[in-house]
Amino acid sequence: MTQMNSQQVYELDNDLISDAAKIRFFPIVVERGEGARLYDVDGKSYLDFSAGWALANVGYNHSHVRNAVIKQLNRSLFTGLTSGLHEPAVELAQKLISLTPGDFDKKVWFGLSGSDANETVGRLLPMATHKRRLVTFIGGYHGTTGTSIGMSAHISMTSEIGGANVVKVPYPQTYRCPFGDNVGDSARMAINFLQDYIFKTICPPEDVAGIIVEAVQSDGGDIVPPPEFLPMLEEVCRRNNIYLVLDEVKVGMGRTGKMFAFDHSDITPDVVVLGKPLGGGLPLSAVVARREILDHGFALFTASGNALGCVAGLAAIEAIEQDNLVENSRKVGGYLRDRLDELADKHPLIGDIRGLGMFQGVELVTNRDTKEPAPVETAKVVYRAFELGLLVFYVGMFSNVLEITPPLVMTQMEVDEGIAILDTALTDVQAGRVSDEIVAPFAGWS
Repeated sequence: MTQMNSQQVYELDNDLISDAAKIRFFPIVVERGEGARLYDVDGKSYLDFSAGWALANVGYNHSHVRNAVIKQLNRSLFTGLTSGLHEPAVELAQKLISLTPGDFDKKVWFGLSGSDANETVGRLLPMATHKRRLVTFIGGYHGTTGTSIGMSAHISMTSEIGGANVVKVPYPQTYRCPFGDNVGDSARMAINFLQDYIFKTICPPEDVAGIIVEAVQSDGGDIVPPPEFLPMLEEVCRRNNIYLVLDEVKVGMGRTGKMFAFDHSDITPDVVVLGKPLGGGLPLSAVVARREILDHGFALFTASGNALGCVAGLAAIEAIEQDNLVENSRKVGGYLRDRLDELADKHPLIGDIRGLGMFQGVELVTNRDTKEPAPVETAKVVYRAFELGLLVFYVGMFSNVLEITPPLVMTQMEVDEGIAILDTALTDVQAGRVSDEIVAPFAGWS
């Protein structure tokens, strides 16, 4: 078979692959990966500040994960869990139960993506509790299947009709406080809005099965809530006999400098939803929850819980532990934040920087005083960085937040390399050196 170049693959992709399956910021055609780098079919190397939407936590070709997968492939291409049993599934379930807090009786459900995991939670909670309603947060992104879309409240889904049983409330933040100028009271205002308005009007708490929340909101803009928010929300759940669900699909597995993002808040969720990095690069998701929730209803897929994915998942966790990647995320993530702060001092496009560990958001604005979002400039920065050899995506309700989520194996030297490219990209965009026409085919979220 003749090797195609990037342009040939790009043209065929445009012609053959559904646009409904794409969020494209630049035309990279990946041939292979190693550590925190990707290589295209033309041989060009790219430093990756995205980890494929925070999926490649242990890098793109970790030997421990690769060897475990090869060993399982030599046994069987497929061993399912739906109507059979296998050892890798129970071993991974034991590990996940040991990692998550709570001295209550837990079980694990396995799927293939964060979407199907959240779909399962949204379906089983009402069945298990005989309560009809769910509460989620504006800006939340929980998936692209029917129920998980209904649970989400992201700008990319405004064309979708949300779930009739889902009530969406403001997520607290300090840079763009949803309650006006009450920046210091954002968490309290959010909790009061939920308790004193939502619960007393359209959503009685006695009919709420669960509250689903991200400990750090990712696609909504890389928002770190005030530290008191999650403990206050947990207290609301306990007082009203509501299950607390933490969506850790994107921010879990060491991403924030702790194994789970909610670990920064010292809370105990009833349900933890995992995906993206869990499979070490292979499709795998999981729900770790109270037994009484997961033993209700019907939620299965033929390939869910397959042995290959479970083997990869267990190997990825072992790699995180053996290589001290949670600590590396904390240490190198802190260094990354310091370097980003230096960029903010140089570039007026940067309005705010926020994050934890190797999860950092850089919000771009046209005016720091008015905080006017800069979505056009953001798209141009991302495209120019790609031209210079750096992969970074953008997110946010206004499509103006650079999301920096490198593989957890990244080094300080690689951070310096990426920051230098971002510095140049910001300078070039501010100087008008990136045309509207070159970025136009890559609309990202729009």
